Amino acid sequence: MKVAVLMGSASDAAKMAPARETLESFGITVDERVLSAHRHPDAVAELARGARDAGYVALICGAGMAAALPGVCAAHTTLPVVGVPLSGGALNGVDALYATVQMPRGVPVATVAIDGALNAALLVVEMLAISDAALAAALDDDRRRRAGG
Repeated sequence: MKVAVLMGSASDAAKMAPARETLESFGITVDERVLSAHRHPDAVAELARGARDAGYVALICGAGMAAALPGVCAAHTTLPVVGVPLSGGALNGVDALYATVQMPRGVPVATVAIDGALNAALLVVEMLAISDAALAAALDDDRRRRAGG
């Protein structure tokens, strides 16, 4: 299993680190890349179009302000795309939240809270655990641990 963790700028790395760390803690391979939907549109489209054939099972995309990255990825793949709106800019992430959650009909992007990279990773793990009993058990253990019991 391999998940792409994408971000629009290298400055987003600290906010997206919980996605990589969480996925790796479940034994999921992470391919972390900086790809801007505005600066590298062809590379983003190419990655998304070829993601399934390249062995990816999902894409997690963190982006701020216009937050185009998750939507562009979703437009080019039928794999699950989870958008992480990132704080920053004049509206401190609210603009990114609206941009990520307001996708057109037929091009879904699962959206988590502003700076919610950890939840994005857990959502992907939950999707994968639907058909993987060992991963489901590990997820149950993780949930208990996070709840303090």
